[in-house]
Amino acid sequence: MAWCFMKTETTEWIVKAEGDWATAGREAAITDNPNHDAVCFHCQQCAEKYLKARLIEDGITFPKSHDLAALLELLLSKRSDLEALRAPLARLTEFAVGYRYPGVSSTEELAREAVEDCRTVRDALRIGLGLG
Repeated sequence: MAWCFMKTETTEWIVKAEGDWATAGREAAITDNPNHDAVCFHCQQCAEKYLKARLIEDGITFPKSHDLAALLELLLSKRSDLEALRAPLARLTEFAVGYRYPGVSSTEELAREAVEDCRTVRDALRIGLGLG
């Protein structure tokens, strides 16, 4: 299994990312009063943590940032095959902060799209990490 060949810090980020993925999935499955904002936020967090895991595994230093496009730019220097993630990451970035506060709310459709975007990013990064 690939886990034993990864850096410890990479594995820690993956575990946290999987926690966000599970939380988003549970909340998305609720039919009585689901929290669409939480689904979107946890999808963004999952994608962010997978990006950071890949960056760590590749030895690329990154700033504290929720800007998924900026994190992708750092990664593309070694992983140009991940260019296809630009659009889903751009859509997920908006859920990092604004949707956690009053004034902006998600919808069921946005939450569904966030899950799909997150699945795309998660799958691609897991494959690249040998977890596919």
